[in-house]
Amino acid sequence: MSIIVVAGTNWGDEGKGWVVDYLAQDADVVVRFQGGANAGHTVVNELGTFRLHLVPSGVFHPKMINILGPGMLVDLEALAEEIAGLQAGGLEAANIRVSDRATICFPFHRDEDIWEEERLGQEKAFGSTRRGIAPGYGDRYLKKGIQIGELLYPDRLKDRLREVVAWKNLVAQGVYGKQDGISFESAWDWVNTFGERIRPLICDTTELSEEAVRQGETILFEAQLGALRDIYFGIYPYTTSSCTLAAFAPIGGGLLGQTADRIIGVTKAFSTCVGEGPFVTEMEEDEAHNLREMAHEYGAATGRPRRIGHFDAVASRYGAYLQGATELALTKLDSLAGCRRLRICTTYEVEGAQFTRFPLNHVLEKVRPIYNEVEGWSEDIGDIRRFDDLPEAARRYVLTIERLVGRPIRYVSVGASRECMIDRGARDT
Repeated sequence: MSIIVVAGTNWGDEGKGWVVDYLAQDADVVVRFQGGANAGHTVVNELGTFRLHLVPSGVFHPKMINILGPGMLVDLEALAEEIAGLQAGGLEAANIRVSDRATICFPFHRDEDIWEEERLGQEKAFGSTRRGIAPGYGDRYLKKGIQIGELLYPDRLKDRLREVVAWKNLVAQGVYGKQDGISFESAWDWVNTFGERIRPLICDTTELSEEAVRQGETILFEAQLGALRDIYFGIYPYTTSSCTLAAFAPIGGGLLGQTADRIIGVTKAFSTCVGEGPFVTEMEEDEAHNLREMAHEYGAATGRPRRIGHFDAVASRYGAYLQGATELALTKLDSLAGCRRLRICTTYEVEGAQFTRFPLNHVLEKVRPIYNEVEGWSEDIGDIRRFDDLPEAARRYVLTIERLVGRPIRYVSVGASRECMIDRGARDT
């Protein structure tokens, strides 16, 4: 038996889906343990390019069970559409299961998300994806959420939904001035229409995971977003509304009493960020534009252009620490080919004082990054599969990051497809 967690060390969009898809070749169960449809994992394989928002990235391996865990917030409509898209792409997608303890993200959660961003205005908005995540998770903690398993008990579901909608209308009318409010009939029709498609997938997923443990199988936990978007330790309040950390995997994944054998922290070879909040190493737009286009850095969920920055070793070291990473996967190294000089932030400076620990936002907003500049390379590295075959400058760049972050870099991606992987743990054989 082996339990592996794949989690991001930065602001999200690090390439976790690519890493999970690669590792899933040797796994039996993949579990998403938090988040909703507010972010995406892009996977490129022999069937094409797929953007997954809710379905675990192991779905491309037919014999594997893919679980949406109890820590997730599931938009039934988005999930139904995502499964239909996978099927249209040639997959049966019959290997998906949804925890009965996950909660439902309703259309009125999306509406609330939009209303709050509009209320805050452009200057104070959080940069939400407007997918209903904060209101949906908020309802769970207010004990107003509706669990996926309630779809199996229609009479109870109807009573519960009526109570929730009545409460939601107090918020809609009193806080946001939406006098038309939220229609119970519309919400009931929605949950029945899309719940019908999801109902056959619902089960006690903990039983599935526990059976996998008894059988000595490999379980792969998949996180959404990254450590710096974590609700507790991220750049709050510019965070998501769930715990993105590997320590939460057994809880959000519904496999209690087990610990991870490996935690793989995923980081990009340069920094990217979608949404608002402090981003210390952000490039000037003229420089950022070229790298954004080269690396196709647009949000998988929203299509928004990602903010681009130099590699931030201070933030990445903090993220690797939060994740408890035993090793790292460095993605998109190939995108840096052609950059004559590369900059790595090693230290933060505030009012003349230098420090290497990641601070709270009120300090981050004043930080000046201190850079170590290294030589780049011009060669195309997409066909290289051994670390020693990389250009000397590329190897030096990777090893410098490894030293500064303080975790061994086992995997290095040099392209978008599953095959474009350098596995240093395999001793380049």
